[in-house]
Amino acid sequence: MRYVIIGGVAAGMSAAMEIIRTDGKADVTVLERGEDYSYGQCGLPYVIDGVIPSIDKVIARSVDTFREKYNIDAKVNTVVTQVDGEDQVVYGIHTETAEEFQLSYDRLLMATGSDPIVPYWEGIHLEGIHTLKTLTDTKGILKDIGDDIKHVTIVGGGYIGLEMAESFRTLKKEVSLIQRGDQLAPIFDKDMASHIHEEATKHGIDLKLGESVEGFSGKKRVEKVLTDKSSYETDLVLLAIGVRPNTGFLKDTGIHMNGQGAIHVNAYMETSISNIYAAGDCATHYHIIKQLDDHIPLGTTSNKQGRIAGANMAGNPLSFKGVVGTSIVKFFDLTLGRTGLTEEEAKHLNFPYDVQTAKANSHAGYYPGGKTLHLKLVYHQETKQLVGGQVIGKKGVDKRIDVLATALYNEMTIHELLDLDLAYAPPYNGVWDPIQQMTRKVKR
Repeated sequence: MRYVIIGGVAAGMSAAMEIIRTDGKADVTVLERGEDYSYGQCGLPYVIDGVIPSIDKVIARSVDTFREKYNIDAKVNTVVTQVDGEDQVVYGIHTETAEEFQLSYDRLLMATGSDPIVPYWEGIHLEGIHTLKTLTDTKGILKDIGDDIKHVTIVGGGYIGLEMAESFRTLKKEVSLIQRGDQLAPIFDKDMASHIHEEATKHGIDLKLGESVEGFSGKKRVEKVLTDKSSYETDLVLLAIGVRPNTGFLKDTGIHMNGQGAIHVNAYMETSISNIYAAGDCATHYHIIKQLDDHIPLGTTSNKQGRIAGANMAGNPLSFKGVVGTSIVKFFDLTLGRTGLTEEEAKHLNFPYDVQTAKANSHAGYYPGGKTLHLKLVYHQETKQLVGGQVIGKKGVDKRIDVLATALYNEMTIHELLDLDLAYAPPYNGVWDPIQQMTRKVKR
């Protein structure tokens, strides 16, 4: 059986390793357009600010390891330009030599990931304008962020924008953050995002909300950011306005995709074309609460879907159970966690919902060192089933978000949270966890 995988990072290499484990006679070829395999993209901001001392630390396995230890034909600098699903052939080009190639397959996996969105703004090709998605991007920023760079402008207030705002402040740079909408971190509700705004201001981030970038100016290197309201001098720009699936080369294949370009897959990671699978950022992700296909590109999901795709390709049927939209990020002294639906999402989906909010201590009030937690639960008005949660604070956020994510996965009601046997000792919690304190206030 000949397996071809397009993409050599999270989903692709999780699939490759699962194929090797499942099919002892597997012939596996991986086509990676870059030069780097199997690295932790989520660690890149921490390489830039020096918390992770070397870029090599985020690489899980090298190309040579896949080739020599696992007998995987791991190719680099190979860009796929066309897929023929009928004849089961992949066409592409070696970018270093401009040599074209074609490769037949029995099973094909699309694990092409996503690319940063880069609008066709005036001056977009000036030096000093960066994105952050790959090791190559990271090396470019590290090379560019010398002592002569005094001011950095970040465009976009999502997770990457927030993490990089902290990284650049850690490097003693002045930072402005421009967000088209009226709040940072749009995946949180506005009332919760207010805590993020306070933290940004506290650490010297110059917020420019409700403002749209229209272009850049400079002779050779970026010198100004041009918006619909003003222009601002800067020395370096980071674009962090989102990503889109890298699936443009599939438009004539007949593979079904959603409006964002994510490939529709079933629970077995199969696409609409026989023997072609997809996983990770380029694929859809079934949302358990919404009960529909979504696109939430996260490293955890990519690795899970990749493993499941590899198992199914090699004849071991496994199914992907779905996501509930759980994510977490460090932003200076705060941890921001969310899972399930926000109030705004519930409203958009016409859920009959109610909300419970609270301000609580991270552990027993009489034990020193406690920190304030801001919590918000969203639940179905009629059935009382939990549909979402948001937690922001300095301590104990990860514990609560994982409890809520588990509750969502198991379709628990808000009152069933009271029955959970959660860990308690004064340094870690109160006898009633803050989540349980909240649920006690909800009428049955």
